[in-house]
Amino acid sequence: MCGICCVVNISNLQSALDNAVLGNLKKRGPNCSREVTKAVAGFNYHCFFSGHVLHMRGLLTPQPLEDEKGNVFLWNGEVFGGLKVGSEENDAQVVFDHLSKCTSESEILSIFSAIQGPWAFIYFQADSHCLWFGRDFFGRRSLLWQFDDEEKSIMLTSVGALVIGTERGQWQEVPASAVYKIDLKACSLLDSLVLMTYPWKYPSSKLQKSDLTHELRLEQFSSCVSLTMNASGLFLTAPVVPLNIAIPACLPESKQTLCTQPSFEDLQPFLQSDKRKKVVHQLLDVLSEAVRRRIQYPPSKTVATCTSVNKANVAILFSGGIDSMILATLADRHIPVEHPIDLLNVAFQLKKPKATKKCKTVLNAHQCQEEAKRGSTEAGDFKCFNVPDRVTGRAGLQELQDINPTRTWNFVEINVTRDELQEMRQKTISHLVYPLETVLDDSIGCAVWFASRGTGAALLNNEMKEYTSTAKVVLTGIGADEQLAGYSRHRVRYKMSGLEGLVNELGMELGRISSRNLGRDDRIIGDHGKEARFPFLDEEVVSFLSSLPVWEKADLTLPRGLGEKLLLRLAARELGLTASAVLPKRAMQFGSRIAKMENGNEKASDKCNRLQRV
Repeated sequence: MCGICCVVNISNLQSALDNAVLGNLKKRGPNCSREVTKAVAGFNYHCFFSGHVLHMRGLLTPQPLEDEKGNVFLWNGEVFGGLKVGSEENDAQVVFDHLSKCTSESEILSIFSAIQGPWAFIYFQADSHCLWFGRDFFGRRSLLWQFDDEEKSIMLTSVGALVIGTERGQWQEVPASAVYKIDLKACSLLDSLVLMTYPWKYPSSKLQKSDLTHELRLEQFSSCVSLTMNASGLFLTAPVVPLNIAIPACLPESKQTLCTQPSFEDLQPFLQSDKRKKVVHQLLDVLSEAVRRRIQYPPSKTVATCTSVNKANVAILFSGGIDSMILATLADRHIPVEHPIDLLNVAFQLKKPKATKKCKTVLNAHQCQEEAKRGSTEAGDFKCFNVPDRVTGRAGLQELQDINPTRTWNFVEINVTRDELQEMRQKTISHLVYPLETVLDDSIGCAVWFASRGTGAALLNNEMKEYTSTAKVVLTGIGADEQLAGYSRHRVRYKMSGLEGLVNELGMELGRISSRNLGRDDRIIGDHGKEARFPFLDEEVVSFLSSLPVWEKADLTLPRGLGEKLLLRLAARELGLTASAVLPKRAMQFGSRIAKMENGNEKASDKCNRLQRV
């Protein structure tokens, strides 16, 4: 993963890179930094490129990359398939080598259509005077843009900074619905910026212009910027199959009688069907391979210290819920048993309840601060951080230890006090969440930032000690709920509109996940010099799940903890998981109790004033 940035001017003025933006980029890429400037004689444009590398695989390769033709490339991504990358090769260099050989637009688009894995890129093609940029189909890597009227400039960056009262245009996330090209030669003559779009398209679908601009908030563009579809009608080929929207005339009614609080034993009858069991194991096969791809990167000699058996290479955002439990169980398959796995479990300080005499001595701010430093309190005392995700996390840890008792599972208790939350939100987190601004973005952004930082306490040699995870790879379960009807809104839609309504709701989920979740989470986790990886959004996993009819993935006639994500629950059972296989969905902001720490009367969609106080 890297922090990448480019500033383009088509006037005589030159934009300076804000120090706050530069600082945020360097935190994303702590291993090396480099800058390149391009100004071509006879043309009134100027390009500044800044690259900051987090070294993850192959040889350490400084960015921006530049070749003898004058081409410049910035890459923030991982190639997990589609292009061959040797064990000692750097994927940024491999992608750049392919691009440098391209002589047409269609060849460039075919390369990005082929890549499996998350990416955002900026590519200056010298002979055509063109700047290409964009994000992958799901938008798993962040890329922001900002336009300036006076300077006639565009700035592209992995992460921005929130500056109240600035006269510059506002940052926006670059929509993941297309890849973009700017003809700098033509634009310098026109004295305005024209963005050519090359949208993603399923092979079987018809390209419609209305599909290209629904994510673009044109009213916030600078007056010197215009957007147009590429004249050749070229497009990128979507890396996944379209969603199966089949609706049966009728479905057989379930003959099972289930209580409202299901047990993992209630899953067993569903596995009696050979057909269903086959689908379950097909899911496990593609998901296991997705996890393997994301944790078995070929380490180079320069990062050999990261492979110490005393330190975990992989961490998981861990609540003990079904998504994180399945990721942990599958990671256990592919990571050598002598290597630990870090399970990052975050909790926010519970509000002080009405104290009885018995517990008044425990319920004070000083003691909660002490708990935050050392982890758990003694049994019997009120635990300031004994939130729901901590309870299910510990239960999940026990299940994992039962499955593989020879593995070292570092259950990292990350305890956050109100004072620390307020300090780090103002100092750092608000800049990373930006340009998103809702209460939900604040809650999840803060929870993910503290969790992925990995600083807390863990049980080491039977004693709770301070512990900080050094794992660069952070696995997260984003994408499971969106594809398998895991959210409460899916039950609401099903009750209102049946299977057709549910299918339509699921169809919207992946289409908006880039703007709702992924760019934000990439900025948040990347701030620690770590890389977020999303196995549930692997192209093969998404294609498999999209190919299935909705009733094979979920049955919302069944109670909570069973019907939503039914297919995944059956997979969990086949992996040997027990109680965690039937835990109902609990959103991170509620499980970690950050939502209870703030104004309880707020709605998730409200604009969050706390994010504006910088």
